[in-house]
Amino acid sequence: MIRANIVITLKKSVLDPQGITLKQALHSLGDNQVENVRVGKFIQLLLKENNLDTAKTQVERMCQKLLANLVIEEYSYELEAVKG
Repeated sequence: MIRANIVITLKKSVLDPQGITLKQALHSLGDNQVENVRVGKFIQLLLKENNLDTAKTQVERMCQKLLANLVIEEYSYELEAVKG
C-alpha cells in the first residue's frame, strides 16, 4: 500500500484572510517574529496500490479533479510505501 500526504494551499496571488487573522493573533500574543501565515488543508490517503508511478498518476488525477480548486489553490504531495 502507498500513503499519500497531500498539502493544499491558496496560491500566493490569492488573499488568505484566515492567515492574516492568525498572524494578527500571534502578534497580539507576542509572537512578532511571524512574518506571514498561509492556511491550507492536509489530506492523507491510503491507496491499495504498490506501484509508485501508478499511485502518482492516481493522486494527480484526484487532486486535479476533486481535492484542489486549481483556480485558487495549489497542491503538493509525498508518497510513501507502507506495510499492510
